[in-house]
Amino acid sequence: MLLQLEALDTYYGKSHVLRGVSLGVPRGAVTVLIGRNGAGKTTTLRSVMGLTPPRQGHVRFDGRDVTGELPYRMFRLGVGYVPEGRQIFPELTVAENLRLATRATAATARWPRERIFEYFPALRARWHHKGKSLSGGEQQMLAVARALAGEPELLLLDEPSQGLAPLLVRALGELLERLSGDGLTILLVEQNVRLALAVADRVAVLSKGALVFTGALEDFNREAEDLRGRYLAP
Repeated sequence: MLLQLEALDTYYGKSHVLRGVSLGVPRGAVTVLIGRNGAGKTTTLRSVMGLTPPRQGHVRFDGRDVTGELPYRMFRLGVGYVPEGRQIFPELTVAENLRLATRATAATARWPRERIFEYFPALRARWHHKGKSLSGGEQQMLAVARALAGEPELLLLDEPSQGLAPLLVRALGELLERLSGDGLTILLVEQNVRLALAVADRVAVLSKGALVFTGALEDFNREAEDLRGRYLAP
């Protein structure tokens, strides 16, 4: 496992959000984390990234205990994070947003500028435009591209389809499949269950801060009717 979560308990103040969450993310696979709003999905990613460190349990990345590491350290270790709401720098250009995240020299980069343009050709045309002038879809492209510029081994994505038109959601699914096909490990939090299952290798279901299912996509599909009714329906 590239990422291993072991019995995480995470709090916001006195509010106990994650309750004993244990989850493995295999190298090279797309693992999706689904559940109702408030189930603890975003908190799981924040616990990995060090934004909301767990009070108990362990986060292990590539065999190393990184529990409570600061976010910039996780970035340097090879964890890319695309937060909910994108959170690009609106007053900076596309070029400046990407330059801030670039972690490798041109000679060693797995994600140099030209490769990023292959995945996101729209960003080439918007290279000198400020982030706030981009459409919602272009901002999401920029958020993912910025994470890739950091040369991640693991990409954490929080609700990337939020606010996107159906055509862009379809394009996002194709992008995730392409990234996975190129060997990138992905942990995806997604409210759009159809999109999540379309790209998943493994599925984890959270309910009220606890994992109620984890397994391969085929295993989820065998139990899908019960799981949807109990843990995913509004």
